Amino acid sequence: MATEHVFHLALASDWEGAQAVGDYRVSTLGVTLEQEGFLHAAFAHQWEGVRERYYADVVDPLVLLGIDPDLLDVPLVVETPEGADEAFPHIYGPLPVTAVVDVRPL
Repeated sequence: MATEHVFHLALASDWEGAQAVGDYRVSTLGVTLEQEGFLHAAFAHQWEGVRERYYADVVDPLVLLGIDPDLLDVPLVVETPEGADEAFPHIYGPLPVTAVVDVRPL
């Protein structure tokens, strides 16, 4: 059975850099995987709300990364962040570019 894709909002420049090295390591705007401990992600019904809440003022080009969890080689954990009322997927490790199956310019 196919697993539901998860999504990550990224600066286009960060995604381009990841393609050059083979993995993506930006948790969220200006925060690295090493600083946060995981990469923030969202389910299909959540990413637009994340964009409105956290990326509304971003002027740099953004892309929406569609990730196939079955292609990850690191844990994907669904957790409810402190203060949130719903659970989000978190990727605990570098995101291999090979797990990104769709890139949509926003």
